[in-house]
Amino acid sequence: MILTDRLIREAVKDGQVAITPFDDGQIQAASIDLRVGEEGATTKSKKLVNIREHGFLLLEPGDFGVISIYEELQLDAQHVGRIGLRSKYARKGLIATTGPQIDPGYHGRLTLGVTNLTPQTVSIPYKDDILTLEIHKLEERAQHPYSGPYQHKLGLGPEDLEVIAEGDGMAFSEVLTTLRTLSSNVAHLTSRMGTMQWVMGFGISVIAIMVAIIALKH
Repeated sequence: MILTDRLIREAVKDGQVAITPFDDGQIQAASIDLRVGEEGATTKSKKLVNIREHGFLLLEPGDFGVISIYEELQLDAQHVGRIGLRSKYARKGLIATTGPQIDPGYHGRLTLGVTNLTPQTVSIPYKDDILTLEIHKLEERAQHPYSGPYQHKLGLGPEDLEVIAEGDGMAFSEVLTTLRTLSSNVAHLTSRMGTMQWVMGFGISVIAIMVAIIALKH
């Protein structure tokens, strides 16, 4: 069962779900928005960036970045979370590379991985809404709540920065190539759809003519 706005408030009040700091204004009809936290890093900068001090994190074309989420989460053994990138960032051409599920029993601050697949630099402001979190209540408590390597993690760690240091992102030429390929695929599909529509239209016309001829003979 997905929790509605009222049920999210009740789960927080009862201590089944903890969101710190909790801002009631972040709650939507059946989800709650999570914000950009203080730490970030990109494959172009190759260093830890204090987003709060800078005011924003820049993702250049083809850039991959990791961002620590502002809110600290804790789920009990009977609740699971599902996250997705806010549509305003998806429309700018960003793709989230973070797994969508937050297991029962999880505690910590999420780390968001995001890639810029556009030829434009995208600015990600501090404390801007970037993720949508759905909270689902399970029929029963999980027998083995989450206890993996990200448990109690409250910021970017060495493993996150290692990925950034080793990565180069996509070159601008690769971004353009990717966009051209996507555009070509869409055009090809559109062309095929147009051809199929013409064939279907022609076939329907032939059938209609045959029906008319048969009707005239009778």
